Amino acid sequence: MEQFTQLVDKISGIVWNSILLYLLVGTGILFTLRTRFVQIRKFGEGFKRMFGSFRLNGETAGKDGMSSFQALTTAIAAQVGTGNIAGCATALYSGGPGAIFWMWLSAFFGMATNYGEAVLAQKYKTVNAHGEVTGGPIYYIKACFQGTFGKVLAGFFSLAIIFALGFTGNMVQANSIGQAFHTAFGFDPLAVGVIIAAIAAFTFLGGVKRIAALTEKLVPVMAGFYIVGCLIVLVINHASLLPALESIFVGAFNPRAVLGGAAGIGVREAMRFGVARGLFSNEAGMGSTPHAHAIAKVEKPQDQGVMAIMGVFIDTFIVLTLTALVILTSGQLKPGVEGAPQGTALAQMAFSQAFGSFGNAFIAVCLLFFAFSTIIGWYFFGEVNVKALFGIKATKVYALIVVLFIVLGSFLKVQLVWNLSDLFNALMVFPNLIALLASSGIVAMAARGEDIMKK
Repeated sequence: MEQFTQLVDKISGIVWNSILLYLLVGTGILFTLRTRFVQIRKFGEGFKRMFGSFRLNGETAGKDGMSSFQALTTAIAAQVGTGNIAGCATALYSGGPGAIFWMWLSAFFGMATNYGEAVLAQKYKTVNAHGEVTGGPIYYIKACFQGTFGKVLAGFFSLAIIFALGFTGNMVQANSIGQAFHTAFGFDPLAVGVIIAAIAAFTFLGGVKRIAALTEKLVPVMAGFYIVGCLIVLVINHASLLPALESIFVGAFNPRAVLGGAAGIGVREAMRFGVARGLFSNEAGMGSTPHAHAIAKVEKPQDQGVMAIMGVFIDTFIVLTLTALVILTSGQLKPGVEGAPQGTALAQMAFSQAFGSFGNAFIAVCLLFFAFSTIIGWYFFGEVNVKALFGIKATKVYALIVVLFIVLGSFLKVQLVWNLSDLFNALMVFPNLIALLASSGIVAMAARGEDIMKK
């Protein structure tokens, strides 16, 4: 089993670091150029739309879809997860402070990719046999490639996302919650898992209406709670803030000037870990968030495209950046040093440096919010594909399996599951990127303000 785990980890590493890294960034650059930097031109519009439609108790979602804000919060629920804490800390440990610069750069281009995903999801959304508005990559892949090839590619994507997010992904999210609460409060991870599974099952059974109602309340609250906590730490550590920012920019191009040669971290490591963890966190190009953006009730696809831009911005430029600054100003980061804290442990030490013993509890509560919201978002994305492949009756079986995986994941050592999740994530990206690249002309027309529904 250990050898199998290492094999999966090796394959996943090759696919992510040698192939997908370049494909995802390359797609973002292409979309940025073809849309004439839509993430800059339309950022103000997206900001206005997001706050103009802000509701904690908005309109009721139903068969005809969600409000634009509910779709955005459902997407953000999936984007803002454990990667914003553990993933950021891992990038800093493995790539040094400069990794954050490359994380920003990949997110900048990823905003254009996410715009394209949302636009295509809106254009090719449909109404299923039960009268529900639905959409996502499975539909725009089929529209892009007619015939057997399109069906096979779309089916491959759907199976990959069901396993990557619905099953193994939610298992590791539950594990993050269980371990965090065990560390902070001494709670039994299994008991925590059972409670999380019960709340999740109640949400799942309520369908899209309950999911939308939960995410529109949970996402603003969890983001606000975490942002306030980070800002308090940065006020306490204010003397170290400017040096931290300087280390990000210097470390991006000359890591040894910040870390010295002993750490063994160069520009390649800073770039690799920054880009990889950034893309994994904001999910731009992965094909997950289009499922939420597809069912937003908007006048034209471009409207939801600009909302999708804000999802990447909030995930990376706000939440993830604040985590990085807290860690960098805490003095707890020891990049590349064997045995030094990394991942969640590094984040806990950084917050404990300012908050004392409350630091562990703060991270535990934030991970509960982040990971649970991701469970809800990922379940929904998988459910769309289960309905498309197997019909609505299969969703009950799917929900039961997800709940069981949540319970199992809460207490098991899931290194193999993490590795499998990474691998399935990679597998679902390929068909999505193929369709995105083939449809880049449509996205470019949308960015110019043309009516793509008639094309």
